[in-house]
Amino acid sequence: MSQETVPSSQPKGLLQQMEELMAALNADLSQLDADFQQSAERPATPTPADGSDHA
Repeated sequence: MSQETVPSSQPKGLLQQMEELMAALNADLSQLDADFQQSAERPATPTPADGSDHA
């Protein structure tokens, strides 16, 4: 009636979970980067941010 699993498999399972989470996070960040790249190609309102308009 032991609920104990093989101790050596536990860290391996945690490492695998972390790798899967990191892969999912990397995919999400890559998608966000792609979205930002697309939004950067089409500026919504071009305004002079450096104040070069004022002489």
